[in-house]
Amino acid sequence: MTAQAKRSITIEDVARTAGVSRAAVSKVIRDAYGVSDDMRSRVQAAIEELGYRPRASARAMRGSSYTIGIEIPTINNHFFPKIITGAAGALAGSSYQLIIAPAGPNHDGGPQAIEVLADRQVDGILAISPAVAPEWLENLAQRTPLVMLGRHDASVYYDTIVDDDIAGARLAVRHLYDLGHRDIVHLTINPEAEDHLATAPHAVRSHGYELAMRELGLADRARVVHVEPNEMGAREKSLELLREAHRPTAIFAGHDELALGVLQAIAELGLTAADVSVIGYDDTDIAAHPLVSMSSVNQSGTRMGEIVVGLLLERIAGRTEAVHEVIAPKLMARNTTAPVAGSTPEPRVTGP
Repeated sequence: MTAQAKRSITIEDVARTAGVSRAAVSKVIRDAYGVSDDMRSRVQAAIEELGYRPRASARAMRGSSYTIGIEIPTINNHFFPKIITGAAGALAGSSYQLIIAPAGPNHDGGPQAIEVLADRQVDGILAISPAVAPEWLENLAQRTPLVMLGRHDASVYYDTIVDDDIAGARLAVRHLYDLGHRDIVHLTINPEAEDHLATAPHAVRSHGYELAMRELGLADRARVVHVEPNEMGAREKSLELLREAHRPTAIFAGHDELALGVLQAIAELGLTAADVSVIGYDDTDIAAHPLVSMSSVNQSGTRMGEIVVGLLLERIAGRTEAVHEVIAPKLMARNTTAPVAGSTPEPRVTGP
């Protein structure tokens, strides 16, 4: 083993092998203006030959770390991989890398996870954190380009991308109504998990549910039930609901993870969609699996990830005005929603 192989390869080693200056190697790494094709090829060939890995901290000192951070509330929700997949696809072929920072199972470490990314001097941050104060985010965004996913905030210094959660809740309730359901419960996460923010996604979906029930003349039957933000919490509360003397005929869950908990409770009690219909939100891959075939509201998670990367790169390039993107949801009707016994439902379009 050579002496060079025993130590870390440096930018000077790359410059020596490529026959160029250290400054030239730095410009290639930073994808700076004014680099000829010949110089780029020589430097890239030397980097591959030597196995050189630029240090993120060193690149940050030169003005860019070529990293984008993604903070997610938990690794257990099947929707978040869609966001990551979309972001990774949008960055394919670029110089940027993703760093993922989970906040924790109870969504309670959002600020800490975001701060970890900022401390690593990432060039931009996508955060899915419903429980962080807008004022804290505005302060951070003045130092680090930031896009918040799912927050309906009227922000000044950071961008937002959201699903039209009011429209999505209306789609879910109207679908169940058209199947003959009138006793429709909305199962959603505890307000504490979103720090009681009215602009957080589940709060907005709950509002959309109540609006839809009122519009359909069912305001007196509207019922919002709060649970811990996980599948087990949904299962336990659903068992209570389904054992009531006058159990609901349909449950609209705030997201697919909760809906899976509802389905587990239904299966444990020997019930089926003919007894209780269930619709989730997010349209995760598991919802579309033929053995699950769960009705859900699709909010284009992969597309969201792609859009976020575009917004962050615009911010990194110098854009300062806030952008607020809104995604139109789609209803995906599958086997977990069915007509109420004895009713004559309206025709519906079935999702894949």
